[in-house]
Amino acid sequence: MSSVSKQNQSTTTENTRNASATEKQTTQSHITTDVLIVGAGPAGSAAAIHSAQRGFHTVLVDMANFPRDKTCGDGLTPRAISELAQLGLARTITDAYTSQGLKLHGFGGSVTAPWHDSTYGTIGSAMPRVQFDQLLFDRARSMPEVQPLTGSAAVKVELEGHIRSVELADGTRIFPRFVIVADGVRSTFGKLLGRTWHRGEVYGIAARSYCTTPYADEPWIHSHLELRAPDNSVQPGYGWIFPLGTHNGTANVGCGALSTAKRPAKINTKKLLAHYVSQTSDQWHFGTPQQVTSALLPMGGAVSNVAGANWLLIGDAAACVNPLNGEGIDYGLETARLGVELLGEHKDLTFIWGQTLRDHYGEAFLLARTAARLLTYPQFLPVVGPLALGKPFGSLLMPAAARLMGNLVSEHDKDIVARAWRLSAKTIGKLRGNTPLWS
Repeated sequence: MSSVSKQNQSTTTENTRNASATEKQTTQSHITTDVLIVGAGPAGSAAAIHSAQRGFHTVLVDMANFPRDKTCGDGLTPRAISELAQLGLARTITDAYTSQGLKLHGFGGSVTAPWHDSTYGTIGSAMPRVQFDQLLFDRARSMPEVQPLTGSAAVKVELEGHIRSVELADGTRIFPRFVIVADGVRSTFGKLLGRTWHRGEVYGIAARSYCTTPYADEPWIHSHLELRAPDNSVQPGYGWIFPLGTHNGTANVGCGALSTAKRPAKINTKKLLAHYVSQTSDQWHFGTPQQVTSALLPMGGAVSNVAGANWLLIGDAAACVNPLNGEGIDYGLETARLGVELLGEHKDLTFIWGQTLRDHYGEAFLLARTAARLLTYPQFLPVVGPLALGKPFGSLLMPAAARLMGNLVSEHDKDIVARAWRLSAKTIGKLRGNTPLWS
């Protein structure tokens, strides 16, 4: 059978599954379950897998039908691979493509920074989100304890001190013991529960595309820290190139900029992306950018009201995103596991979940947010950039910076970089004690 025929057969099978899921949800108007998960992206599907492994009957809801795409850089750090290994999916991804680390460019210098050999290992990867999300969703719905309901959004919630019921757009009503909200950066359902995004903190704006390239098997992620607009002004962000392996024959090429309410990034991200592609095409021989999308991204825990008596927000919905690079898949997978672990303890989650997030990510996010805020000052990057990437400091500073950008400092690390990071975080925490952080 030809590859095209196989693809068509796969599409037909997938449509049949989606139709079956839709039929199921329209014939069941009331469902009682242990755990309801709103959002079936990486965080939600991972939470469903962990929940099923603990024996909970789990309803996994998503407004979209799969497969579906999401704006993302598609990179998977060793921290993400470590979490995927616990889900039994790491080898499936790394057998297709692996990355060795970062190559950072800009201001006349380039630095190679291999993945640091730490708690998480030294293997990274990348996979298009449409494939990655499908992989996790398929694993979740293959488990007998998981009941997937796709193609209908969660639109209403009945609160009586706790979530009593949730209603979907098609009229299905679900009565859960616990609810995990994993509906992404906008978190429409989270807003119904009072989730608030504090735009005074740093947030990201980004655009992404896919470009064919003969170097799709390049084992290094490339980041250009000197991101210039068509008028040659330096932007507070970076451009990225994530090779996706020869089986895809493409690279995820994108750019992102940092912004605050007081210092908004005054750029058109899609035009900036087109300029970035043209600047890097001579080296990478890119084809015309395809599937160009953009997104707005709250980061660094800059949201409040992330939990109630029997519900909690995870992943992007809880702004668990590194403010220095916009990476959030690893945090989404981690918070999925941490959140499910709390469900079996039969505690009021209102305060314990916020404290759990602060314990795991508070100091690092606060420091990263402060560093990212500095980058939004127009005078900062043109002065600091040449020093950080040039000789003699670049070879010393940038591997440490790459480790921080890759979310590769854990609570178990005791080396000088980890200690300096924690000391700086404690100092910043004292200076900015009133800043929103899952308050």
